[in-house]
Amino acid sequence: MITLQHFLLISAALFALGLYGVITRRNAIQILMGIELMINASILNMVAFSKFDRAENTGQVFGLFIIILAAVAVAVALVIIMNLYKRVQTIDPSKTKSLKG
Repeated sequence: MITLQHFLLISAALFALGLYGVITRRNAIQILMGIELMINASILNMVAFSKFDRAENTGQVFGLFIIILAAVAVAVALVIIMNLYKRVQTIDPSKTKSLKG
């Protein structure tokens, strides 16, 4: 039987992979992918705690809300990255000094 600890271990592994991706990558899109992994780990935690707490569907509702917010955040971030590339011809965050025109 799958217990809460299994879900928490998978969530911790997802979060660790996302954090590693954010810390080590130099590409803005790969950094966004790492952030999404960390968000997915938190969603997995919420749904798992909701399932094992025998509560109503609060974890699933919060998870759906977070997924919607994450999709909007990624759309905005991709627009910013596209404008950054148009302006400085790179998507490496360390090579940009500011976004001022």
